[in-house]
Amino acid sequence: MPTYRAPLRDIRFVLHELVGSEKLNALPGYEDATPDVFDAVLDEAAKLCEEVLFPLNQSGDAEGCTFENGEVRTPSGFKDAWNTFVAGGWTGLASSPEWGGQGLPLTLRYVLDEMICSSNMSFGMFPGLSHGAYIALVNHGDDELKRTYLAKLVDGTWAGTMCLTEAHAGTDLGIITTRAEPAGDGAYRITGSKIFITAGEHDLTDNIIHLVLARLPDAPEGTRGISMFVVPKFLPTEDGNIGTRNGVSCGSIEHKMGIKASPTCVINFDDATGFLVGEPHKGMRAMFTMMNEERLAVGMQGLGLAEVAYQNAVAYARDRVQGRAPRGPVAPDMPADPIIHHPDVRRNLLLVRSFTESARALSGWVGSLQDISRRHPDEARRQEAGDLVALMTPIVKAHFTDLGFESANHALQVFGGHGYVREFGMEQYVRDARIGMIYEGTNGVQALDLVGRKLPMDNGRAVMRYFGILTALIAEAREDKRIAGIAEATERAVGKLQQVTMHLAQAGAKDPAEAAAAATDYQRLFGTVVLGHMWLWMAKVASEKLDAGAGDESAFYETKIRTAQFYALRVLPQATSLGHTIQSGGASVNEYTPEMF
Repeated sequence: MPTYRAPLRDIRFVLHELVGSEKLNALPGYEDATPDVFDAVLDEAAKLCEEVLFPLNQSGDAEGCTFENGEVRTPSGFKDAWNTFVAGGWTGLASSPEWGGQGLPLTLRYVLDEMICSSNMSFGMFPGLSHGAYIALVNHGDDELKRTYLAKLVDGTWAGTMCLTEAHAGTDLGIITTRAEPAGDGAYRITGSKIFITAGEHDLTDNIIHLVLARLPDAPEGTRGISMFVVPKFLPTEDGNIGTRNGVSCGSIEHKMGIKASPTCVINFDDATGFLVGEPHKGMRAMFTMMNEERLAVGMQGLGLAEVAYQNAVAYARDRVQGRAPRGPVAPDMPADPIIHHPDVRRNLLLVRSFTESARALSGWVGSLQDISRRHPDEARRQEAGDLVALMTPIVKAHFTDLGFESANHALQVFGGHGYVREFGMEQYVRDARIGMIYEGTNGVQALDLVGRKLPMDNGRAVMRYFGILTALIAEAREDKRIAGIAEATERAVGKLQQVTMHLAQAGAKDPAEAAAAATDYQRLFGTVVLGHMWLWMAKVASEKLDAGAGDESAFYETKIRTAQFYALRVLPQATSLGHTIQSGGASVNEYTPEMF
């Protein structure tokens, strides 16, 4: 049976020693979010995830959701877990106190997301989608919509969804056909069908609030003609309770590879009553507000699954005995040595650990940048932080989920045949991790977003700011003999990234297909360097702690530096090969005609 313990020491390192919880505490509106409050929230979140959510993970996967007569029943224990989750205020952790939330930093929400995804990713889909709906309505809903729906979403009485995809329209939302007809009373009549709707129907809450993309009768073609509507399962009464059933129904649920305890639904809208969110034909703006938040959350799924897979792989490698270590027996009184002494097993474990700890650092940094971009009193600081969040969003979504899936496979490999059977839980982590690379915009789409939108935005302002941060950190780290080698390896990788970025900008300006053919490799290169940046930053902090006298914590900081060295020597060199691949040009892809396949 698998186990899970929240990695609280490493989380506290990121929050308190790396990004600085006291800096967040100093932001307007976060005066109550002291480091002590951070720690109290972490302790309670760990208990919730370890004791309530994790025990339901395997059983929820085995039982799955059931669909009968248009209704969806979640697995045994999920309803009670939801009630516990709601009673603890977790649905409103980072929501505004104006709507009943706790108003804590977004940085803490990403930590909670990681723990939830480690303990029970399927369960995490329910509050995750509700938070996305909350974000869209906070930013784009009128006062009446906010009064009607936000408090219920925040306290977990009602849940939310995103209804974007149609059978013929996935990434290309410009060709959706769902219609919205004015009803004459300020409402609209919504007709159409949406697929792949996570938590579109379930038994956890009294009401489900769908945010639906549809076209008005006078809508221009393409994405410029999309509007967003709130379409509740039950129409609210004037006193805020649920009233009559709306024209919304679940047609079926999907039978999936993973996340089986999360219902993925076909949702049909039959002359359903809806209410416009924002301006007509401006639904894409509201959708991207919600989508960008969700893309960061999906990245945390990759991290969360990698962490729990790593923990179990390490425990198995310590206990499983097979063969003798290459340098001779380390347990001569036993018939064989624990497999953790075999270099290839260590390689697998280090690949996962070097990802999880650097990804946790990056998520903490990006979370703090989000908080700064929304609350810092200095407009220039807000703009700089916002630029960096925008640049890092496709990296977090795509690189975390790519490596999350790879990490689950590395961990399964440590188990050998035992990893392939259900008892040890590893095969579920592999199955659950695969979806992250697909939904909320496939990772190929994330790569195109990075190359086509994020790099050139505002004449390259964001990427140039980021390169400036890297250059300054490298210069400081080179002065520390303990980590100078890590700094030099990072500098080489950054140099390759800068070189390739310039090459791609020039090639893409001449032929967009050149940039498109290189986009996924470039995203991998950028993500590899960004995690290298995190390792250099963590190594610098660890070295400073050792210089100051770390006492009983010395082993923790020394291990940080040793893991950073592994990443610098065994992972960062991939930047060179990726650079050669990108600079070879796109002809081998673009000139391979469809007839040749």
